[in-house]
Amino acid sequence: MAIGGLALDVAGGSGNIEAKITAAVVMTCVVAASGGLIFGYDIGISGGVTTMKPFLEKFFPTVLKNATEAKPDVYCVYDSQLLTAFTSSLYVAGLVASLVASRLTAAYGRRTTMILGGLTFLFGAVISGLAANIAMLLSGRILLGFGVGFTNQAAPVYLSEVAPPQWRGAFNTGFQFFIGVGVVSANFLNYLTADHHSGWRISLGLAALPAVIMTFGCLFISDTPSSLLARGNHDHARVSLFKIRGAKTSADVEAELAELVKLSQLAIEARAEPFKTILERQYRPQLVVAVAIPCFQQLTGITINAFYAPVLFRSVGFGSAPALVATLILGLVNLGSILISTMVIDRFGRRFLFIVGGIQMFVCQVAVAALLAATVGDAGDGEMTKGYAVTVVVLLCIYAAGFGWSWGPLSWLVPSEIFPLKLRPAGQSLSVAVNFAVTFLIAQTFLATLCHFKFGAFLFYGGWILIMTVFVLMFLPETKGIHVDSMYQVWEKHWFWQRFTKSTST
Repeated sequence: MAIGGLALDVAGGSGNIEAKITAAVVMTCVVAASGGLIFGYDIGISGGVTTMKPFLEKFFPTVLKNATEAKPDVYCVYDSQLLTAFTSSLYVAGLVASLVASRLTAAYGRRTTMILGGLTFLFGAVISGLAANIAMLLSGRILLGFGVGFTNQAAPVYLSEVAPPQWRGAFNTGFQFFIGVGVVSANFLNYLTADHHSGWRISLGLAALPAVIMTFGCLFISDTPSSLLARGNHDHARVSLFKIRGAKTSADVEAELAELVKLSQLAIEARAEPFKTILERQYRPQLVVAVAIPCFQQLTGITINAFYAPVLFRSVGFGSAPALVATLILGLVNLGSILISTMVIDRFGRRFLFIVGGIQMFVCQVAVAALLAATVGDAGDGEMTKGYAVTVVVLLCIYAAGFGWSWGPLSWLVPSEIFPLKLRPAGQSLSVAVNFAVTFLIAQTFLATLCHFKFGAFLFYGGWILIMTVFVLMFLPETKGIHVDSMYQVWEKHWFWQRFTKSTST
């Protein structure tokens, strides 16, 4: 896979097209994937600062009082709707932003939307770090949410449109990889600042750094050829395609460009009401999958695992610092598993990783529930020894690894590659909006669910993991190696979805 030196025979919409992994395509994909940094950093920071005593003293004194009681119910220590509002408010804003981003990416391009997302996130980070009261804190969270919403909508689509088809999976997992990098960086920073009086300000304020990195990088890349054509910039699209494909002469990219021109005309025609078009019967398969996959991703419980891991580890017997160390280990395991996914996703395919990862996560969720039931008990007043607490950490690490090479990267990849060009921005917006909506509901209710369901909360998520694994087995066709503009073929050949489809290549 030498940069600029490996030619791949790619089945495109117009036949066989030579596509190279060039320095330009690597750089543009890395910049786009770095959009995951801001999302990952926020996930890691949010859970960490909620265990910091100065932060709780300033904004959530009732939670701190409950945590210092002599022998509380370990399941209910952090059950506070105001505390969960701090975490989940970002996702309400993200939901709104992701729907607005559909119009923005269609009108102004993927690159511009990512820049807007980075700047909005930057302002939110500054306000959060300087927060003097709960209103200011939540205002910063809302701005962060808009930044994440814009970026999460635009970046995966950018990656799918620029990456060579045979390596689209590997390049697109870069987005999840940078989410993992953001989580690990945030966890490490939380550990370093945990005992500092203004540690929470440092952690929240430094969210500006990943925003600056992504925004600055976007200044040096062009928009995708598909986006440029859809907005009538034919000459710029040719230059962009010429650059990322590494062609020696313009004739080398004319076949692919001609196909993109044809598809861009359809995109222009459908731009007026894409959300109406997407409801048509022939696009029912893509719509169902684009809604189901982000919904299922959150029902794995992984975001809760990231948000509240420090809280959970403190609940089962770890001190503040050891809880943050355990959370850091969890993030590193997830990051390593994403790298494994990058290496195998285009070899074994999406379905294989979904299924194997699902089985792995299901077993771990059931095991954690059984361990909590046997030690802490239903009343939540039992004692968990250090050995059992370490076992919980190990099980959650295995669970995080299963997510990292399956539902983590694939939940961003699959929705971004299954829609035709004319519906791609709307489809991705809808998928991201569903992700944010379900994340908000789960984040807002998890601590209350843990308090009332006890160890059964883990069985709840385990049950959903079983359901989603069956869904993949029955209803998700394999998409590896298929050009994004030839993806209609997989639906026409699928045993169930073929009844809804007609030729959507035109």
